[in-house]
Amino acid sequence: MRTGAKKRPSYRIVVKEKQSKRDGSYLENLGTYNPARQPAEINLKTDRIQYWIEKGAQPTDTVRQLIKQAAKLEAAPTESQAEAA
Repeated sequence: MRTGAKKRPSYRIVVKEKQSKRDGSYLENLGTYNPARQPAEINLKTDRIQYWIEKGAQPTDTVRQLIKQAAKLEAAPTESQAEAA
């Protein structure tokens, strides 16, 4: 779901019925994505995303990529902490 000002987009990652409008009602807000920040800001509720995927929700290609990026970002700090120890 797109939010933000003209030419300054930010997005909400939401669960929606397939036939609903782009900015229409949604079932649950699962996170945000702000590409205007450097680096892009991704905040996701991974437990709720997993729940909806198990229920049969199909993420779009873009959301699938954001989930992978968020997983890499979560794994990276723990690896660097392990190397420091």
